[in-house]
Amino acid sequence: MQRIDHPLLSNSLGSHRSLSSFHYGTPGHGPKVYIQASLHAEELPGMLVAHHLRALLDAADAESQIRGEIILVPVANPIGLAQRVDQKPMGRFELASSENFNRHYPDLAKAVLPTIKTQMGPDAAANVATVRRAMGDYLRQWQPDTELQSLRRTLLTLAHDADYVLDLHCDCEGVLHFYTEEPCWPQLAPLAHLLKARAVLLAKNSGSGPFDECLSGAWWQLAEALQAAGIAAPLLQGCNSTTVELRGEADVTHALAQEDTQAVWTFLQHIQALACAQPPAIPAALCAATPLAGSETLHTPEPGVVVYTADVGQTLRVGDVVAEVIDPIANRVHRVVAGVDGVFYARVRDRYALSGAEIGKIAGATPFRTGELLGA
Repeated sequence: MQRIDHPLLSNSLGSHRSLSSFHYGTPGHGPKVYIQASLHAEELPGMLVAHHLRALLDAADAESQIRGEIILVPVANPIGLAQRVDQKPMGRFELASSENFNRHYPDLAKAVLPTIKTQMGPDAAANVATVRRAMGDYLRQWQPDTELQSLRRTLLTLAHDADYVLDLHCDCEGVLHFYTEEPCWPQLAPLAHLLKARAVLLAKNSGSGPFDECLSGAWWQLAEALQAAGIAAPLLQGCNSTTVELRGEADVTHALAQEDTQAVWTFLQHIQALACAQPPAIPAALCAATPLAGSETLHTPEPGVVVYTADVGQTLRVGDVVAEVIDPIANRVHRVVAGVDGVFYARVRDRYALSGAEIGKIAGATPFRTGELLGA
């Protein structure tokens, strides 16, 4: 194992941060897997999974069981991890710019298309190598001018040529759920099954440039662009990436982290990044995959105290009451009801809401939304 500390650009005199990555296996031998935790820095379950995963990887490394290349970044956002306002963690948005740490990653397909158009040929594997090389060149030439941009560049430099990318997050309160792009789903379905995901949200470009789609989206976008240009060159889905939501912010226990670690470990065996005597068994799915465009975001009609009448993980029908919003001054009760059938997979932790505030999400099976599908 090799630890590498990557210095980030400093925004202030006398202050410097770094990002630490842990490298296992040998580049170019077997699949490359990149795993990072807590890009939204207040979302801590992934850090604990990384802690348990490191112990297993260290043991596997000592016994020469690693067949691919595995990069683990247990703290993907040292900037956000240090942010506090009135003693409350503020790890979702950078305070200096108000930008979400998991948005606004570059359009890699647009960046490399002019370079690779004349270099593609009939060999699919060679085409994948060409695209990865062009991505690496683009990232090396990128000169960030802020600490946040240097963090984004460092993370992409570590992950851009990975076959699989696991971005470990969590919600405020929720069941384990899973976001990925449609072209990645067949390859990542075993991971969702192993993690016992209760909701799987699929999209093809959900908008806003999140980290996972920056990496996976480039491949299908390039394939479509080459086809539109009349270039007959096969291009595989070179990166399969996912955002895994490890339940809620308070679900930080060794028992849950060890369960999730074992699921990731088994997936690494399944894709042959780790030695395994025989292919591991993949359990049946606990839910059907549904379109992200079918997910309903619930909002409060008026300000007030939020009292949930539905638990996360509960299957709801249209018209079911999800929460009551109570105005103790006017002595009124406003009911928030489900507008779609589906699993109530996430809700906010704050129990006071302003008017129009988001309070929960239901995974519906029928698409009805367009445009930017991710929240702030």
